[in-house]
Amino acid sequence: MIDHDRLFKELIATFFIDFLELFFPQVTTYLEPDSLTFLEKEIFTDVTEGEQYEADLVAQMRFRGQDTCFLIHIENQSYSQKDFGRRMCAIFCTLARKIRITRISNCRFFL
Repeated sequence: MIDHDRLFKELIATFFIDFLELFFPQVTTYLEPDSLTFLEKEIFTDVTEGEQYEADLVAQMRFRGQDTCFLIHIENQSYSQKDFGRRMCAIFCTLARKIRITRISNCRFFL
């Protein structure tokens, strides 16, 4: 049986620049394609609900001609989920806090 989630992540990671050019062409004008790096799997725990989940794909790319970067977070969702917006917000807030504190102080976020 094919693991569609893993396949999707591998395809997007392999063709990440092409994916951005196709779906977000205006964003690619601000990025340095050679600076693409993928962050380690980010695992988040929802303390109030007790659930644990991980971000599907988080990429870091430098802002063209500047000493700053973008974080691009992509979540593969093949079905409707009632609280998807809340989950995305929780991931974004946790990721922003974690990046700001531990890794990169000069990042912009793009979801």
